[in-house]
Amino acid sequence: MNNLIRIVDGEARVVERDPWQIRDDSDATVADYGILPLARWQALTDDAKTRAAVLLDPDDDPEVLVPWLDRIELIALAFPSFRDGRAYTQAVLLRSRLGFEGDLRAVGDVLRDQLAAMRHCGFSSFAVRDDRSAEDALKGLHNFDQIYARSVLSPEPLFRRRGAAGA
Repeated sequence: MNNLIRIVDGEARVVERDPWQIRDDSDATVADYGILPLARWQALTDDAKTRAAVLLDPDDDPEVLVPWLDRIELIALAFPSFRDGRAYTQAVLLRSRLGFEGDLRAVGDVLRDQLAAMRHCGFSSFAVRDDRSAEDALKGLHNFDQIYARSVLSPEPLFRRRGAAGA
């Protein structure tokens, strides 16, 4: 996958070569490093499921992955358009309630202005649109040092974090 930003050990960087590739339903075979739509992934054998990643569309329920979350390396969440934010909710659900610890990737209409919010929802990698620069989008992760509300990264709201620092 090209135009990818990944956060590793708290440090965001552009990834030159990423082996994971989104594959559609028409692919006859499943190669390692395939990101498959949920229905296609569910049809795989148990062994093949551990070698493939899952692509969730906004209408997909992340809870169907619960039995597999400790064995899935990557879950890609689709942003079909800038205006469709359902993947933010899916990300928070996967990280906060379901305990997914693997790579959570934003794919689709992913733009610089969204990256800081995506990171606070639990995304760890970002497939930036092909018509945009990943190097430029990387700057979007640093637009906001502090956010007021709680998030996956900062479970305490800002007023509590500041109060605890002054105590």
